[in-house]
Amino acid sequence: MTDATEGEGDNLWNRLRRRKLVQWGIAYAAGAWGFLQGLAYVSSLLNWPAQLQRLTGLALLIGLPVVLVLAWFHGDRGHRRVTRAEFAILTLLFLVGGGIFWRYQHATESPTPAAATTVDRAPAATPPVAATAPNEKSIAVLPFVDMSAEKNQEYMSDGMAEELLNLLAKAPDLKVIARTSSFAFKGKDVDIAEIAEKLNVAHVLEGSVRTSGNKIRITAQLIRTADSTHLWSETYDRPMDDIFAIQDEISDAIAQALQIQLKGGSVDRREGGTQNLEAYQLYLRSGSALYQNTHSALDAAGKYLEQAIKLDPNYGLAWSQLGDVVALQTDNGYLGVAEGYGRARELAQHALQLSPDLAAAHSILQYVYQTLDWDWTAAKAEQQRALAIDPTNAWALQTAGLLSMTLGQWNDAERQLSESLSRDPLNTYTILNLGQAYYLSGRFEEAERAFRKLLELEPGFLWARRWLGKTLLAQNKPDEALATVQQEVDENERLALLPVFLRAVGRQAEANAALQAANTRFADANAYWLAQNYAYRGDRELALQWLERAYRQQDIGLVTIVGEPLFKSLYEDPRFNAFLRKMKLPETPWTAT
Repeated sequence: MTDATEGEGDNLWNRLRRRKLVQWGIAYAAGAWGFLQGLAYVSSLLNWPAQLQRLTGLALLIGLPVVLVLAWFHGDRGHRRVTRAEFAILTLLFLVGGGIFWRYQHATESPTPAAATTVDRAPAATPPVAATAPNEKSIAVLPFVDMSAEKNQEYMSDGMAEELLNLLAKAPDLKVIARTSSFAFKGKDVDIAEIAEKLNVAHVLEGSVRTSGNKIRITAQLIRTADSTHLWSETYDRPMDDIFAIQDEISDAIAQALQIQLKGGSVDRREGGTQNLEAYQLYLRSGSALYQNTHSALDAAGKYLEQAIKLDPNYGLAWSQLGDVVALQTDNGYLGVAEGYGRARELAQHALQLSPDLAAAHSILQYVYQTLDWDWTAAKAEQQRALAIDPTNAWALQTAGLLSMTLGQWNDAERQLSESLSRDPLNTYTILNLGQAYYLSGRFEEAERAFRKLLELEPGFLWARRWLGKTLLAQNKPDEALATVQQEVDENERLALLPVFLRAVGRQAEANAALQAANTRFADANAYWLAQNYAYRGDRELALQWLERAYRQQDIGLVTIVGEPLFKSLYEDPRFNAFLRKMKLPETPWTAT
């Protein structure tokens, strides 16, 4: 039995040797090993990817059975030519090996479905907002590029884009992104796809301005954002005798061409402009500073507008925007309430005397009636006038949303602010107001997203951290709320509700000290903040006393009292409801929740 087995073993071994499988296999293995060693050295020297070595090793491994089959068929008979049967077998082996090689490479380069799902679900820095398909009749007018050799035609390039934007905004069927958002990409290397995603538009208009001597060339092109297709383009060459006349001519021509391309209806020119180039450039600069909402930025915006008005006293838009700046300075406490809002009212009224069809000026009047006078009827009337003039005006829609929020009309507030944001997606004030509406209506997660987005756009924006802190506190995140407020640079903003956040994390002694400091600083001007602090402590008597004082001070914070969670301890107190009735604000249903 043993002898037979050994004989068979010897016989098999001899057959393998005769067919040269052992020799071929050893030779192949030695050659493959040497090749891999050389490849490793070269890969290390040239910094080739490690995947190349793995794939080469796999290919050599697949080649081993091919070599052994070839040896089996040729080793015994010494055939020098491959027969048809052998060729078919070798081809089949190569196909099988190649298929295995391809599947390995494909699996290596492509993430598995599970991995892809993990990446898709990873939390972003800012929670994403549900994307919707852009309106086919939507467009953003990007800042035109100054292609002049001297780079001294920025006022012309910006003015061209601004004028086109204003013309197109009058088309009733077109959704035109406001200047605040479309000009946010000025000077940035951002592709059309990213712009389309951030502004949610189906079309983008871009162009350039180039001057040479007394000649100017303006180029404009309409791009479909879905596939970057150029739907229309035109170049205009004109003498530079009257820049504003050239601007008007080309703006009209482009607007009419776009009207045909996008079927957006007729366009009409608005009032309130200027023929003074320097005044116009100052107006554009003020708009950029305005939306930063810092002390220095608002000061700069006001100075730009005052200079523009000196150059052209009939510049209605500049008067109106100056009223906006003054109102914001009053909101921030840089001006007294009666003085600041009174001045804003005068500026808006003067703007309407110069240009009766300025929707923005009516919106400023609405804001003053709402914030200073608490005259909701007059505010509503101005809101209706503004929207009658321009139903798509982003600023008019924003202030309309503010009035709805003050009156506790949450659905209207969300609709109006969302519509404003759709036309001006990067407008910092609208983002703030939408976050406030979410917070006051109890939708804290949505409010947090809005405030975080605001801080991403403008890290120094006043009010943002205070409102984000309150939102986090409402979600039972007191430590995060305190950390957020402590990052605030402005001392008044940081101190306003600091006692609340310190108390929330159990630091009672520090909270008491902060409240004493707040009493000293805010008693004469910001009693509403103190009322919130005492209401959160559950001290109803002092909270109501500070509310009455805020009423006498005409404290602007009172326009956000409806729905404020910090007053929860007062919700069922009859005196609190009596206070709301005195302001002609709703008592229910929010006081019962």
